[in-house]
Amino acid sequence: MISIRQRKGVKTTEVSEDYAAQEANVKLENKLPSGCTTRRLWNLLSFTVGGTIALCIGLLTSVYLATLHENDLWFSNIKEVEREISFRTECGLYYSYYKQMLQAPTLMQGFHGLIYDNKTESMRTINLLQRMNIYQEVFLSILYRVLPIQKYLEPVYFYIYTLFGLQAIYVTALYITSWLLSGTWLSGLLAAFWYVTNRIDTTRVEFTIPLRENWALPFFAIQIAAITYFLRPNLQPFSERLTLLAIFISTFLFSLTWQFNQFMMLMQALVLFTLDSLDMLPAVKATWLYGIQMTGLLLVCILQFFNSMILGSLLISFNLSVLIARKLQKNLKTGSFFNRLGKLLVHLFAVLCLTLFLNNIIKKLLNLKSDEHIFKFLKAKFGFGATRDFDANLYLCEEAFGLLPFNTFGRLSDTLLFYAYIFVLSITVMAALAVAFHNLSDSTRQQSTGQMGKCTIILKPETAYNLIHTILFGFLALSTMRMKYLWTSHMCVFASFGLCSPEIWELLLKSIHLYNPKRFWPGMMDELSELREFYDPDTVELMNWINSHTPRKAVFAGSMQLLAGVKLCTGRTLTNHPHYEDNSLRERTKAVYQIYAKRSPEDVHALLRSFGADYVILEDSICYERRHQRGCRLRDLLDVANGHMMDGPGENDPDLKLAGHPRFCEEIKRNLPPYTAYFTRVFQNKTFHVYKLSRNK
Repeated sequence: MISIRQRKGVKTTEVSEDYAAQEANVKLENKLPSGCTTRRLWNLLSFTVGGTIALCIGLLTSVYLATLHENDLWFSNIKEVEREISFRTECGLYYSYYKQMLQAPTLMQGFHGLIYDNKTESMRTINLLQRMNIYQEVFLSILYRVLPIQKYLEPVYFYIYTLFGLQAIYVTALYITSWLLSGTWLSGLLAAFWYVTNRIDTTRVEFTIPLRENWALPFFAIQIAAITYFLRPNLQPFSERLTLLAIFISTFLFSLTWQFNQFMMLMQALVLFTLDSLDMLPAVKATWLYGIQMTGLLLVCILQFFNSMILGSLLISFNLSVLIARKLQKNLKTGSFFNRLGKLLVHLFAVLCLTLFLNNIIKKLLNLKSDEHIFKFLKAKFGFGATRDFDANLYLCEEAFGLLPFNTFGRLSDTLLFYAYIFVLSITVMAALAVAFHNLSDSTRQQSTGQMGKCTIILKPETAYNLIHTILFGFLALSTMRMKYLWTSHMCVFASFGLCSPEIWELLLKSIHLYNPKRFWPGMMDELSELREFYDPDTVELMNWINSHTPRKAVFAGSMQLLAGVKLCTGRTLTNHPHYEDNSLRERTKAVYQIYAKRSPEDVHALLRSFGADYVILEDSICYERRHQRGCRLRDLLDVANGHMMDGPGENDPDLKLAGHPRFCEEIKRNLPPYTAYFTRVFQNKTFHVYKLSRNK
C-alpha cells in the first residue's frame, strides 16, 4: 500500500550595449547627472542588484523544493530502504548506479562494473555507460569519494542536494533569459515568481528527483539564455566567442544527461530553420548553432561508446540536410514575394526529403532499431493508423504520454500566468508575421538603415527565437503531457518579458485590478506547513525479505518499475528494467510480462527460465488493474498483442480469439498442481506475491 500520510506527533551584461534604453530607465537616467561615468555606475548598480536577486531567488527556490520533499516524505526520519523505495521506477534504477559506484572498492572497479554489467539484465553483459545516460551518477560518486564530506553528509543527501542545487541554476537561467529579453531584471523576478507559484506544472523534481530531465533541463535553460544573448546584433568578438563556448558546454551537458536530448534539440533546430528561412536571424549564427548541436551530440556519442541511437538521430540528419540544401540553393533569399515563397517551399521539401534519406541510410548501415518504438508510438498517436504493437500501446496508454489535461490551463490561469502569456504571445505573433512578410517582400535585400532599425525594433532576433521556441514546445506539451515542463517554464519567461516591456506597461497598469496577492502567498505557506511522510510498508517488507531470504546472485523477474527498486534496494540481478531504449530489452520485457497474460504455466516457466529467472514477483495492482480504462490495462495490451479477446464488457476486434488458458497471475494463486509443479510461493503480502521457479523442468 503506497501512500503519503500525515506525520504523527507533529502539529500542523552587457545590457546597455544592445538597443535603445527602455523608456522607464531613460526617465530615471534623465534625472541623474549627465555623463558617461554616471550612466556606467547606474548600469553597474542595476546589474549588481539584479544579479544578486537572481542568485537569491535561485537558492530560495532550491530550499523551497527541498523543504517540500522533506515535508512530504519525512525523508530525514525514514529508514534507508524507505528512502530508496521513494525513488520510484526508473529513478531507482539510476540511483542504484550511484550507489554501486560508491560501494565499489576502487573507482576503477566501479567503472569496470558499469562497463561490464551483468546484473541489470540477467544472462547478458551490457555496457551501462553506452546504454544509459548515467555519467552524472558517475561524476557525483567520484566527487563524494574525493571530497572530505563523508563524515558530515550521507550519500543520499549529497545526491538529492545536488539535484535541488541544479534547480537554483535552472531558476537563475530563466531569470536571466527574461532579463535579457526585456532589458530589466524586474522581468526576471516575475519569471522566477511565476515558476514557483506554478510549481505543480513547471517542475516535479521534489518527488522524481533522479529523473533524467531534472538533470538536463537546468543546462537546457542555460543554453537558451546563452542563445538569447548570442542572437543580439553587434556583439564584440570576445563576447561572441565566450557566448559560443557557453552554448557548447550547456548543449553538451544537456545531451549527456538525458536520452531524449536529440528530440528536444530537433525542435530547437526547427526553430533556427524557421527563423533562418524567413531571414529573421543572421544565417551565419544559425550555422554556428547547427554545428554546436552536432558537435555536442557527437562528443556524447563518443563518451557513450559510439551509441548507435545517437548516430541515427533525426537531429544529425536534419542539420546536415539543412546545410547541404542551403549550399545548393544559394539564391534562396532573392526575388519577389511569390518567387521567394516558392523557393522557400522547395527548400523545405528538399530538406525534408534529404533528412529522411540520410536517416534511413544511416539506420540501415548501423542496423539501428533502438528508437523504432518511438516512431510507432508517434504514428499511432497522431492518427496514422491503429497499432497492436505492445511497446507503442504501452506509451499510448500512459497518462504522461497523453494530451495535456484541460485543468492545467485552469491552474495556470489562477496565477494570471496563462492570461499574460496569451496576451504577450498574440502581440509577438502579429509582429512576427509582419516582419516575415516584410522580409519576404523585400526583393532588393538592400534595406536602408531606418528600415532595418524599424524591423529590429518590431521583433529582435532573440525575441523571434524565443517566440518560435515557445510555440513549438507548446505544441509538444499539448500533444504529450510529460513534455509540458519544457513549455511551462519557458511560458514564465515569455509572459514576464512581455509584461515588463515598456510598450505593455500601460495595458498592464490598466488591468492591475486583477491582481490578488492572496492567491499566491498563502498557498505557498500552506504547502510548507503541511507535514507528511512516505509510507509503503508492503514494498519495504518485500525488499527486506529479498535481502534476507534470497541469494545475492538470484535473478528476479517482474514489472519494470518494481525491478528498478529491487536493483537499488537489494542489488539482485534483473530480467528487465525501465530503461526502454533497446529493441532486445523491449522484446524481453514483453516476454516477461506474459505473467499477466493468458498463458499456460509451462509457457511462462519456459520464458522466465530462458532469461535465467529464479524468482518472479506478481503485483495485484497490475493483475487486477483499474487505473486505466479497458483497452489500456496492461493485461489488455498483452491480450491484444497475443491475439486474445480482452476481459470484461465491451467490444473486441473480430479477429481476436478466446485464449486457451486462464490468466496466469490470477490462476497461479489457486495453487493448482499444474502451477505448483513449476512455481512455489515463497512470499506474499497484500500487494506482492513472490514465486520461486523450479529448476528441473
